[in-house]
Amino acid sequence: MTDLAEDRPILEARSIQKSFGPLEVLKGVSMAVRAAEMVMIIGASGFGKSTFLRCLNRLEDPDRGQVFLDGQEITRPGIDLNKARREIGMVFQMFNLYPHMSALGNVALAPRKVLKLSRQEAEQRARAALEMVGIADKLKAYPGQLSGGQQQRVGIARALAMRPKVILFDEPTSALDPELVGEVLAVMRRMREQGMTMVVVTHEMSFAESAADWVIYLDQGEIVEEGVPAQIFRDPQHQRTRAFLARTLQR
Repeated sequence: MTDLAEDRPILEARSIQKSFGPLEVLKGVSMAVRAAEMVMIIGASGFGKSTFLRCLNRLEDPDRGQVFLDGQEITRPGIDLNKARREIGMVFQMFNLYPHMSALGNVALAPRKVLKLSRQEAEQRARAALEMVGIADKLKAYPGQLSGGQQQRVGIARALAMRPKVILFDEPTSALDPELVGEVLAVMRRMREQGMTMVVVTHEMSFAESAADWVIYLDQGEIVEEGVPAQIFRDPQHQRTRAFLARTLQR
């Protein structure tokens, strides 16, 4: 008999709608992510991808719809939103590091302030997270002494140090010089291999094709097509998907 808890998505969105004034940005978007999956969301800029991601951890409140984390609805009234956000990490386009703090200090801050760990425990977690992203040798460096790729890896380590159930990535390589993109994508591949659950908004099509478990094409606030990477990239069923990929892959 199937274990229902094991089969249940760890993160689920049901019919998420969001408008800003008269502009309807999300038109009933649904998604289910199971533990250890990497789900990638692709699509042109300005059509709701980042807004959808922000609705998943309640940085934006959906107008309608529900979000569930490990079976618990986090869009219901009275939810402990701080607790929910502790379990959903977020990596942004811009690194948002504190310039006056070292890499170790940036990563250890949230475990100390939010989880109330001792300095020693928080720094132990931070060191482990920085080692996981491949920059343990930079723990004393300040953001201004790091490349963009290294700063983004500190941002990923900061999310990892909270030990969330899911990490959301909002175009994590878009602010990087092209030669630095690969080092961040390599870290994300390792995280996938180690079983981290991730939802990634990305413009890196080759990365999505090679690393994702599931790909969602979001356009004009709705899911046009979704499936395994081989189907989406090699045999897309919808004309809008084909047109998007043709434009994107020609660049």
